[in-house]
Amino acid sequence: MHDIVIRGGTIMDGTGKAAFGGDVAIAEGRITGVGGKQGPARREIDATGLMVTPGWVDVHTHYDGQAMWDPLLAPSCWHGVTTVVFGNCGVGFAPVKKHHRQALMDLMEGVEEIPNPVLAAGLTWEWESFPDFMDALERRERVIDIAAQAAHLPMRVYVMGDRAIRREPATADDIAQMRQLTIEALRVGAFGFTTSRTDSHKTPDGELVPSRNADDLELLGIGSALGETGTGAFGMNSDFDDEDYELRWMRKLARETGRPVWFLLTDRYEDPERWRRLMKAVHAARSEGLPLTAQIAGRPIGVMMGIGTALNPFTVRPSYKALESLPIAEQRKRLRDPELRRKILAEKPSDAEVAKLAQFRQLVTRRWDKFFTMGDPPDYEPGAEKSVAAIATRTGRTPDEVAYDYIIEENQYLYFPVVNYVAGDHEPIREMLSDPACLLGLSDGGAHCTSIVDSGLPSFMLAHWGRDRRRGPLLPLEHLVKRQTSETADFFGLSDRGRLVPGLRADVNIIDFDRLRLHKPELVHDMPAGGRRFVQRVDGYEATLAAGIPIFDRGEHTGAMPGRLVRAGHNGHR
Repeated sequence: MHDIVIRGGTIMDGTGKAAFGGDVAIAEGRITGVGGKQGPARREIDATGLMVTPGWVDVHTHYDGQAMWDPLLAPSCWHGVTTVVFGNCGVGFAPVKKHHRQALMDLMEGVEEIPNPVLAAGLTWEWESFPDFMDALERRERVIDIAAQAAHLPMRVYVMGDRAIRREPATADDIAQMRQLTIEALRVGAFGFTTSRTDSHKTPDGELVPSRNADDLELLGIGSALGETGTGAFGMNSDFDDEDYELRWMRKLARETGRPVWFLLTDRYEDPERWRRLMKAVHAARSEGLPLTAQIAGRPIGVMMGIGTALNPFTVRPSYKALESLPIAEQRKRLRDPELRRKILAEKPSDAEVAKLAQFRQLVTRRWDKFFTMGDPPDYEPGAEKSVAAIATRTGRTPDEVAYDYIIEENQYLYFPVVNYVAGDHEPIREMLSDPACLLGLSDGGAHCTSIVDSGLPSFMLAHWGRDRRRGPLLPLEHLVKRQTSETADFFGLSDRGRLVPGLRADVNIIDFDRLRLHKPELVHDMPAGGRRFVQRVDGYEATLAAGIPIFDRGEHTGAMPGRLVRAGHNGHR
C-alpha cells in the first residue's frame, strides 16, 4: 500500500528523456514507483491531462534573511520550488561579531536591495559563527528545503574588521583564518563558497563591497578549503575587467581542488561579445577536464520602475525625490498634479544622485529605447515598438512625458532589461540554455525587493520557452524540466532529489500546462517593519509535494511544513 499515487499524468522525470504516461507512487516521503499502473494507495491524485515533474531546485537565491522570518519563502514556493540555495554573490549574515551586524545589513541592502529596517526587524542574531547560523536555520519550521553557502563578505569583515570595509589587501594570516572558517562552514553542511567582484555591488553609501578587489592569492587560499574537504562549489560574480587574470585563477582553483567553479554570465550592452568570449573559455577549460561552469539566467534581468519602486527615471530629480517618503497612494495623487508634473519634467537628473548609482542603473536616466511597457501578462521579450522611445515618436510626446504618464497609473511598471537583452530578443539566452556548459540560476529569490522579482523563473521557463514564445524558437519541455531539477541538484551534490526515480525524495509538481500563466508583478507590504516588495503569482500548479507531503493545493498552502535545512555531506549529499 503506497501513501500516495499520482494517477495518469504526463511524466517528465527530470532526466531529459521523452515524456511518458503513467502513475507516480510515493511512500514514506520517497518515490516508490514511476510509470505504468501502480498499486493501491491511501490517497490518489488524478493527474489526467496534467504534467508531473520533480520539484524545482533553485540554486541562486538570497533568502538568507527571509529564511529567518518566513516559513513559506514566498514567492518561490508558489512556483513549484521545493529546494532553494542561498548565500550567493558573497553576501550573508555569518560569521558576524556583534559590532559588525549593521555593516552586514548595509551590504545586503546595497547588493541585494533588502531594506535595512526589514533586516533589523526580521533577524534575531542568535548566532556568531557559521555553524551557529546553520543551527538557527535548522530550528525553524518551513514549507520547503533550504541550503546555504558560505559567503566572502561577512567572512572578510569578521576576520579583517574595518580593513575589509576599506578593501585593504588580506594578509597571509587573514587568508589562513578565512580558509579555516570556510572549512568549518563546509564541514557543517555549506554547499560552497561565493564572492563578489563587480562594480554593480555597492553599499548604500555607494562604496564598493569588501571583496571587490580581493586578489588571486586570497581567492585561491580560501578556495583551497574546498579541496581539503572534498565538498562544495566556488561561485562568483565578476565584471571580468581582466578576463585573462580571472580565468587564470579560476582554472587554477578548479585544477587544484577538483571542485566545481562557477561564475555568473549575462550579455551586456557595453560589450555584446563578452558572453561568447567567456563561453569559449569555459569550453576550453572543460576540454582539459576542468570543472568550470557559467551560471546563466533564463530571461533578461530587468528592473521594474514605477511609484514605490527602488528606482525610476525620475527618482534622481529633486522634486520627485522629495515625495519618496510618502505612502504610495499619496505619491501617486500628488504626481497627478499638472503643476508638479511640469516641474519634474523640466528638471535635470541630479549628478550627485546619479553618481551614487551602480553603472548599469545610470543607464536608467537616459536610455529611453531600453524602457518597455510590461502589459498583463508581462512581456519579457518586448519588441522595439513597446519602448518608451517608440511610443513617444508615435504619439508626438517626449519620452519623459510617456514614462511619467505611464507610471502614475495604478500598478503600471516600466521594464528595463539591464542585462541579457543586447540583441533586443532572447536569442543569446536560447543559445546559453542550449549549452551544456551552462547552469540555470539567477532567480535571485528574496532579493531586489522593490525593483526585480525573478523568483517566478521556473514557471516562466515552462510557459515562455516551452509554449508562448513568438519571437524565436521554443525549447523542448523535457529539456526545460531537466535544466531546473536534475541539473541544478546534481551540480551542488543534492543527490537525493531532482528526478522522479524510485528511492529519491518525493518532491513533485503537478501542473496544468495549458493553464500555466504568470501574473503581473505586484507590490505588497508583507515584510517585517512593514517593508514592501514585489511578488509574482502564478496559475496552473494543481499541487506541489515536498517529501511526499502536499504543501500546495491549487495555489493554497495546505498548512504542512515538511521543509528542513539540508546540509552538504549529510544524509548522502556529497
